[in-house]
Amino acid sequence: MHPPESLVRRLVDITLALVAVAAIGVAVVQLLAARDGVEIRRAQVGATPVEVVRDPAAPPGPAVLIAHGFAGSKQLMRSFALTLARAGYTAVAFDFVGHGRHPDALTGSITETEGATTTLLTQLAEVAAWARQLESADGRLALLGHSMASDILVRYAQEHYVTATVAVSMFAPTVEAGSPGNLLVVVGGWEHRLQEEARRVLAQVTDEPEFGVTYGDPGAGTGRRAVIAPAVEHVGVLYSAAGQRAARDWLDAAFERESAAGVAERGPALLLLFAGLVALARPLADVLPRGAARPVGAGAPWRRLWPALVLPAVLTPLLLVPLDLRFLPVLVGDYLALHFLTYGVLSAVGLWWVNRGANAPPAAQARPLALVIATVLLVGYGLGAIGAALDLTVTSFWPVGQRVPLVAALAAGTLAYTLANEWLTRGAAAPKGAGLASKLLFASSLVFAAGLDLERLFFLLIIVPVIVVFFVVYGLFAGWAYRRVQHPLPGALMNAIVLAWAVAVTFPMVAR
Repeated sequence: MHPPESLVRRLVDITLALVAVAAIGVAVVQLLAARDGVEIRRAQVGATPVEVVRDPAAPPGPAVLIAHGFAGSKQLMRSFALTLARAGYTAVAFDFVGHGRHPDALTGSITETEGATTTLLTQLAEVAAWARQLESADGRLALLGHSMASDILVRYAQEHYVTATVAVSMFAPTVEAGSPGNLLVVVGGWEHRLQEEARRVLAQVTDEPEFGVTYGDPGAGTGRRAVIAPAVEHVGVLYSAAGQRAARDWLDAAFERESAAGVAERGPALLLLFAGLVALARPLADVLPRGAARPVGAGAPWRRLWPALVLPAVLTPLLLVPLDLRFLPVLVGDYLALHFLTYGVLSAVGLWWVNRGANAPPAAQARPLALVIATVLLVGYGLGAIGAALDLTVTSFWPVGQRVPLVAALAAGTLAYTLANEWLTRGAAAPKGAGLASKLLFASSLVFAAGLDLERLFFLLIIVPVIVVFFVVYGLFAGWAYRRVQHPLPGALMNAIVLAWAVAVTFPMVAR
């Protein structure tokens, strides 16, 4: 005799919940252990939010100014900051103008050296002067920056004296054979184009450039080296133990010091934390209230569904790219808002086409109060649990006051898209893979748009991977919620709100 299916499912949910909570607990313990013996103090340099990370028991030593890349924040660089603080350095991380919790928008053209680059260099100089004067610093300074910041730091080091520079995922066209001095390039094993940039820099000082070989003398200020952090890409390189170790050893060589402390290996703990949070959402979805007596949605077969999925992906870029409407102070945020809105309207037309001649479920089948409760719980988990974990451990996810209106503006577009898309791909007879196909087509439409106007919409290519990750994680949440609630509205509202929030708080604010 077999146990009832409901009992088996409940046991599976309880087991999964216990495993997820255990994973989250282990991850939290490991992340806290990475901070053992290290003090993190927040400060302001003018309008710039700053984080000073140091070992309070260490004597005064060199300061290392740590700068994040495009669409990043000081939290994104915390693994490097913790590793260097353990080694006796005073690590000073900060939010660039227009990024993280900095309240001001980035001024100047982002494609011209005389524009945003000048603004960021001025800010960097202010924070560098402040860092040199800290009680825990001895007046000496080194720089460490990722991606976009590598160009800014290299330019600063070429005009001001710093003992050493560490450029992670570097692209810095101004590097010359002897300038800046003591340059280490760290590049991810999967960043093949940037590996070529690192090799080009080494070729300025040797005819046979090799990764992992030091050219010149770091103690004399003439060192040059490039290393590959294995099996990581553009973001994973920030959590690579090999990359952190290389940075620490390079600074030790330049300052003629020796550090015995280990590196802050936070990458596995972060993966475990977010895997646990995602897994926990599955059993939690089963406590949501029923929002309908039976599954609600279009539920159309593939032969009717494909046109409704494909046409918005093709038509939206063709309709919007000729327009150049700039009304939001978030880089490509205005285009994204219009893309979501237009895509949603076209999907709604497709939804009408799919539903033509079909009997819509009676309105009485929906349970408004249950739908409201389910939506509040879903949004609460998406922002409160996942969002809080992101903000504490990865990158800035809580908006400064200036960004709050941007969330509302972007939500007008994301709501149109998610509402139409969820209804289109849900229902008792909805084909398997419809949701996945629709998300892939949307991401493809953004790539298509960028290809039509690469100069103006290049940054869409940067945001596409982020949106894909969002679709995977929150698509799972919406799917699990739908199986329980049987109505697409809560999942659609959660996706719209969290997606608008994520774009508004993470992408750079720019002056219009």
